[in-house]
Amino acid sequence: MNFNHIRKMAKQMSINTYRMNKKDIIQAIQRAEQNIDCYGTERVASCMEESCLWRDDCVDLWNAGHQK
Repeated sequence: MNFNHIRKMAKQMSINTYRMNKKDIIQAIQRAEQNIDCYGTERVASCMEESCLWRDDCVDLWNAGHQK
């Protein structure tokens, strides 16, 4: 999902995205939805949330940061 689409989604939830990066916006959306704000955290290593909207991007982010 592209950054502008994520920002639009956040704004529809009345989340102020000013000066927020993608990770912070997604975590704010997760909190607003009363979910665990786990996007981009080490929780992905044991995540079983197959239906999470952010899962693929989160796994890619985690893998990119942990390549040797």
